[in-house]
Amino acid sequence: MAKRTGEKYEAIIDAAIRVIAEYGYHQAQVSKIAREAKVADGTIYLYFENKDDVLISLFNEKMGAFITDVETTLADGTSAVDQLRELIRLHFEYLEGNRQLAIVTQIELRQSNPEVRKQIGLILKKYLNVIDQVIQRGIAQGVFHDEFDPRTARHMIFGTIDETVTTWIMKDCKYSLTDQVEPIARLFLRGIGR
Repeated sequence: MAKRTGEKYEAIIDAAIRVIAEYGYHQAQVSKIAREAKVADGTIYLYFENKDDVLISLFNEKMGAFITDVETTLADGTSAVDQLRELIRLHFEYLEGNRQLAIVTQIELRQSNPEVRKQIGLILKKYLNVIDQVIQRGIAQGVFHDEFDPRTARHMIFGTIDETVTTWIMKDCKYSLTDQVEPIARLFLRGIGR
């Protein structure tokens, strides 16, 4: 298998996003992805075992880059309240900036097989750890209540962000996702803030 770097690899990942967003995961044949990437069908198999591997790699690449950006942005030591707001903003901004990726991550990934979902879950765990760190920082700073279960808070935060993006997609992206940052941040802060 070829090294998972380089122009062709990136072209295949980007083509997969476009094809899966347009046709849906189950109708996104490898041949369509290859055609969109302007490579031979066999080239895809130099980098990926199968279509599921393309989907997992796509999520790993895009979500991995997003998580790195979030960690870098939140590393400046600002208050947990500001970090929570920034996390929401980054999430919404990232997906609003790439609607096809939003469709793939919010709609199509959920229709994949159990093995794909398991691999996606392992990648997503890194993001949930970032949310945990913000919650723990807020408790340590005394700005978040310490009487609630941090896992419940994490589920509440991620679930709300996730559902907000899904609803935005289902409504054909007719409004600004980033305009939702402040209302959602206020909602969280009323629930977990002191």
